[in-house]
Amino acid sequence: MSSKGSSTSGSSSDSSTGSASGGSTSGGGYDITSSGTNSQGNHYDARDYGPSASNDNSYHYSNTDGSYYCSNPNGSTYYNDGAGNADYTPPGAKK
Repeated sequence: MSSKGSSTSGSSSDSSTGSASGGSTSGGGYDITSSGTNSQGNHYDARDYGPSASNDNSYHYSNTDGSYYCSNPNGSTYYNDGAGNADYTPPGAKK
């Protein structure tokens, strides 16, 4: 997981159809550039860690079932299924 900001998010296959907000919100080492909640109540936010981040598409999903997914600024990913099982993919690894 990233050491910057908080990392509570999860995977969702449904696109956001609920509320969404634009703009930037500071979050401890990153700016939240967009966020929203889809029709199933799953939350997402896109995060900008600045020009030094190797992954300019960082985002986090947090699902109502307790699972979450993180795409971190260093290119790593982290998935937690909410039941104690987790999967980490290090930067540069093939998924």
